[in-house]
Amino acid sequence: MITKDLTAIKIIFLKNYEGMIIQMKGQAAQSNIVKLSNQKCNAIEPQTISEDITEEDESLFLKIVSTDLDEKQIERITNPEKIFPHQTSVLAVHWHPEFVPMKFITTRINRMFPNRDHELIIPTQHNQIMVYGDYAGVEVDCYSSGFNQKVQLLLHFKKDNLNEATVLNNMLAHTYKYRSTQLFEFIDTITNPIEERICEAVRQTGTSDFIVNFVKINVQKIKMLLDKHMGTIPDHSIKNKLLRNYFDCLRNTYGDDLINRVQVYLQVIKQIVKQHFPFVYFYRTSEVIEEARSLNAGILIPHPEQFWPILLANYDVDGVEVWNPQSQRYTNFLISVLNQKREKQKAHDRDLLIFMGDDTHMSEKTLEPKDQNPEKGNREIGYQPAWDDLDIRKNLIINKFNRRNVIEEYKKRLN
Repeated sequence: MITKDLTAIKIIFLKNYEGMIIQMKGQAAQSNIVKLSNQKCNAIEPQTISEDITEEDESLFLKIVSTDLDEKQIERITNPEKIFPHQTSVLAVHWHPEFVPMKFITTRINRMFPNRDHELIIPTQHNQIMVYGDYAGVEVDCYSSGFNQKVQLLLHFKKDNLNEATVLNNMLAHTYKYRSTQLFEFIDTITNPIEERICEAVRQTGTSDFIVNFVKINVQKIKMLLDKHMGTIPDHSIKNKLLRNYFDCLRNTYGDDLINRVQVYLQVIKQIVKQHFPFVYFYRTSEVIEEARSLNAGILIPHPEQFWPILLANYDVDGVEVWNPQSQRYTNFLISVLNQKREKQKAHDRDLLIFMGDDTHMSEKTLEPKDQNPEKGNREIGYQPAWDDLDIRKNLIINKFNRRNVIEEYKKRLN
């Protein structure tokens, strides 16, 4: 089945490639950057792409890594397209501010939910504690040895409890390094090719030699520019998303068709790199939970659809995320599993709570709509439509769960 699917992909690719060549030849005639053969699409002549870094390349790179916001970006952040005047309870405990200032995020939330009278809004930056109002949160990468896999936990705190968080902050600082380290392994996989990884990505995507070479040369430029500007680049910009954003900015030069193919190829390489990434940067899940409990933190399991074995580990947690934009398939099933777990719990144990996470990444809101990742760009803090889905809602009502009572119960635990 896989072989047939790949064959079909390659056929589609070959049918469309001639048109892409014609389009790119017209662009190359103006820029003298790319020279493509006008031969048959299955017999492409060797191509040449300039490996020299131009002023335009450097300007583009500096724009990509900058975290400064211009007036248009601030306008996009503070004026949401979606308004929810009928939603009075806002539960948002899984979202990422990234480099967007909280004052702009607050304005956005106020405009999205103008009639709210009940809320629990806590940011969960990756491996960095951030504060919003009276609460703070973080999404922690950790390692579960029982099933030999990286997992994630959401930790939430009353802000005042962070005064004693020295040990946890040191643990998070150690783990935070993995994201920048992973970027450099991502880059090295492409520029100093790890052949088995490149071949696997080509096999999965049907990527042409031209695109492999095009990506390699441009990623080499990114690597050199990173080396040149490393002392002044914001830490937040040193992550895998840097490559995606750089190539997206090449769309005006090379066209959507080529860059779309590049992005598919890059995405597969990124996933392969993640699969091979060592666990040395992660603390054990049990260690993270122990330290979090010493600070009276609330602990939730996000993305159970991706990390399902964690549900069998019986960790000391307060609840489980049964829905988010990446995990929607098993929502009703997960609700049933949690109900069964609650029934088996002893009377003195805390009930497992049901949560839903919007998993919003605010940096997407800073991009032009056409440049946003469509899946991530549509997410909004506090917008979790599964709460109002008729089928899911019936299951929730039977078990006495809704936004308002989850907010009340979780606040009690954090306070």
